[in-house]
Amino acid sequence: MTTKPIKWTYLKYLFWFGPILTIMGITAQEVAGEWSAVSLALLIAGLVIIGLWVLLLDQLAPGFWRRRSTQVGTNAVIATLAMFVIIGLINFLGVRYGVQIDLTENQLFTLSPQSQQVVRNLDQAVKVWIFESPANPADQELLENYRRYGSNLEFEFVDPQLQPELAQKFNVNYIGEVYLEYGNQRELVQTINQGERLSEINLTNAIERITRNRAELDKVYFLQGHGERPLDTSEEGGLSQAVSALQTKNFTVEPLNLAEQPAVPDDASLIVIAGPKRALFEPEVQALEAYLADGGSLLVMIDPDTNPGLESLLSDWGVMLTNQIVIDASGQGRLVGLGPATPLVTQYGDHPITQDFGSGFSIYPLAQPVDTQPVEGIKQTPLVLTNPESWAENTPEQQPLEFNEQEGDRPGPLVLGVALSRQAESSTPSPKSEPEATETPEASPDTDEPEVTETPEASPTPSPEESPEASPSPIQTDKSQVEQDKAESRLIVYGNSNFATDSWFDQQLNPDVFVNSVSWLSKRDEQALSISPKEPEDRRINLTPVQSGMLGWLAVLIVPAFGFLTAGALWWLRR
Repeated sequence: MTTKPIKWTYLKYLFWFGPILTIMGITAQEVAGEWSAVSLALLIAGLVIIGLWVLLLDQLAPGFWRRRSTQVGTNAVIATLAMFVIIGLINFLGVRYGVQIDLTENQLFTLSPQSQQVVRNLDQAVKVWIFESPANPADQELLENYRRYGSNLEFEFVDPQLQPELAQKFNVNYIGEVYLEYGNQRELVQTINQGERLSEINLTNAIERITRNRAELDKVYFLQGHGERPLDTSEEGGLSQAVSALQTKNFTVEPLNLAEQPAVPDDASLIVIAGPKRALFEPEVQALEAYLADGGSLLVMIDPDTNPGLESLLSDWGVMLTNQIVIDASGQGRLVGLGPATPLVTQYGDHPITQDFGSGFSIYPLAQPVDTQPVEGIKQTPLVLTNPESWAENTPEQQPLEFNEQEGDRPGPLVLGVALSRQAESSTPSPKSEPEATETPEASPDTDEPEVTETPEASPTPSPEESPEASPSPIQTDKSQVEQDKAESRLIVYGNSNFATDSWFDQQLNPDVFVNSVSWLSKRDEQALSISPKEPEDRRINLTPVQSGMLGWLAVLIVPAFGFLTAGALWWLRR
C-alpha cells in the first residue's frame, strides 16, 4: 500500500490562501474606495501564492496535469473564462456602439424622420432644460433618442428648488417647465406633469423654430370669397384642424380675398384654394397666374360638381378635371365602414411628400380623378393613386353603381392628386437689367440649378448690390440659393377637399398628406417631410359580463377539467 508524500498532503492546502488573500484585497479596496498599502499587499500576496502553486503543482502532485479529471476541469475553467470574456466583449460593444430595435406596432420609441433630420442639421449646440426633479424615465429616454442623432443636442434636468438662480434666469413659474436655449435665445417648449409628458412634436417644432428664422417665408394664404372651406368651426366642413396643424408646423395662416386687392401679397409662401363652390373672377385667375409665373406656389383642392373657373390656369400646366366620381369596388372601405364613393388609398407616388407613407391609408370622400398631359418644361409626379379595382363614374345618379365603359366610365387606377413644378418665367433676368446676361447660359428648363460659368453675374437672380468683378460672399451665396429656390413655380392639384376638413382630417394619413403638401410648396425641401410622430394604439378589449364570466369559467373549471380528463384517459389506456 502506497501513501502520498507528506509534503503534498499539507502543502496542497496552502493554495486556498491565494484566493482568500486576493478576495480580501479586492474587498478592502471596494470598502475604502481606493487602493491602500494593505489592500495592495493582500492582493499581491494572493496572486503570488496562486502563481507559485501553479508552477510547483507538477512537483507537489506528480502526474497531476496528465489526469483525466485535471484535463476536464481545465477545459471547464477555460470555457468559463472564455464565456466571461465573450460576454464582456458583447457588453462593451453594446455600450460603445449601441443599436436599438423598436418592436412596437407604431414605432413608439423611434423618432420620426423629421425629428431625426432636424437634430442632424443643428450647426451649434441646443440645450433642453427640464425644471423637474427627479427626472422622469420616459422624458429622459426621449431626449436620449434625440441625442443619438446629433451631438449638438444637450439636455439637463434641474431641481428649481436647489438651483433657484438658474430657475430665475429662465423665469420659471411652474415646476415642469421645459425650455430651449440656443445661443442667447430662450424659448418655453411646454409644461410637463404626470398626465402630460414631454412631446416629440412640441420639442421638434420648438427646435426648428428657434434655429430657423423663416417667419417671413412661411405665410399661407387661404383664398376666400367663392364658397371655399371656412378656416374655423363656425360652419360644417371647416378647416380648423388643418389650420391648427399648420400653425404647429410654424406656418402663419391668413385669409385672402383677391377681389379686394389686385395681386397676391409679397409675403405669401403659397396660396391654398380649398373647395370653392363658385367661379373665380377673371382678374383673380390672372393674379394667380402671375403669382405662379413669378415663382409662387399654389395648392388647389377641387371637389366634383363644382366649376371654380380655373380651366385656363390648370390647362397651362397640363391638368384636367373631368368632374367624375371615383368609385372604389375593392371592398377595403367596407371593412372600416366606408362606402364605395369614399376611396381608401394605399398607393402613393415617388415624391418627397409621400416618400415615407409606405402602404398606409388615406381617405378621400367624394373625389374626382385628376388627369394630366405632358407639357414641355413641367415635371409631373402623381401623389395619390386608387387601386386597380376602382373606376371613374360618369353617371353617379344612376343606381346601382356599375362600371359601364360605354357611358364614359374609366377603369382605375386613377390619380387623385398630382404635384407639378417648372422654372419660373420671371427667373431669367432681362437684358435691360443685366446686359452681360446675353453671354451667359440660362438655367436648363429641366433642372432647378443654373449652368456653372466662370463669371459671377451668370446667376439668374443676382443681388443688385453685387459688382460684376466681386466674388460672392457666404451671405450672398445663401441669398442666391434662396432666390434659386423661389425661382421654381410649384402646383399641387387634388380632386378632393373633404380629406382636409375637420370630419376627415385626423383619419390615418390625411393630416400628413395635407401638411407635407404645404411644406413642399413652401420650398421647405431641406427639411424632412415625414409622417407625424405616432400615438400609442388603444388595444383594450371591452368584454360584456357574459364574456368575462365565460373566460373565468374557462380558466377556473373547463380547461383544468379537460386536462384532468385527458390525463385520466391516458392513464387508463396505459395501465
